[in-house]
Amino acid sequence: METLTKYKDMAMENFSTVGINILKALLVLLFGWLFIKLLLMVLKKSLKLLKVDDLGQKINDIEIFEGKKLNVNLTKVILKFVKWALLLILIIIVSEMLGMTIISEEIGKLIGYLPQLLSAAAIFIIGLFIANFVKKSIHTFFKSFELSGGKIISQLVFFIMLSIISITALNQAGVNTDIITNNVTLIFGAFLGAFALALGLGSRDVISDLLKTYYTRRTYEIGMKIKYKDVEGEIIAIGDLSMTLKTLNGTLVVPIKDIVENQVEIQG
Repeated sequence: METLTKYKDMAMENFSTVGINILKALLVLLFGWLFIKLLLMVLKKSLKLLKVDDLGQKINDIEIFEGKKLNVNLTKVILKFVKWALLLILIIIVSEMLGMTIISEEIGKLIGYLPQLLSAAAIFIIGLFIANFVKKSIHTFFKSFELSGGKIISQLVFFIMLSIISITALNQAGVNTDIITNNVTLIFGAFLGAFALALGLGSRDVISDLLKTYYTRRTYEIGMKIKYKDVEGEIIAIGDLSMTLKTLNGTLVVPIKDIVENQVEIQG
């Protein structure tokens, strides 16, 4: 009889301890949830003051494909990330209080992975801005020289850089990208080889004309008097492909190619 009473007292004591632990865990869960809600409200106002949405708008302005842009609300993304990170920490605390160490250990591993994931996202965003800057620079360069194909070439360079950046971000996130890297390298290598050959053959004359124009503008100036073959005149304009001379008989337009390839006398 004494043994039964002893076991009964032990059971009641254990039950009481478990009940108290559950009650404590529920209180921690409740106050933790309220704390997270309060913290998210403060964070939301802070992000608004820091104008994080302006950065998000700059990301959305990047044109991935022609007419296709990203649609990212950076504030919401940050708030969701912080919310779930704090919830996971809260679950770990509650699990430890209830003696569920397996759950807390596994969630702890997941939380340990979050900084790695965050750094991968940062690499991708910074790389995206760099790729977009290079794309715009190439397009502006071609446009300034009135060359065709600038949009295609700039978009191609953008895709190549975006692929490299994406693979780098995945590596940072711990994803094995060996197969992806090998396939992308083969595809881009073959494509760039064919493209470089076609571009080299097709733009040879254009590049030659650009170099001749550069040489002419370095050598001759507007207002300078020259003698070209049997023509004497004053330079009144130097264009991309031609030079305009004012002669006694009127105005003469001479191809820059002829100026470079023939003997020209500069008069005082």
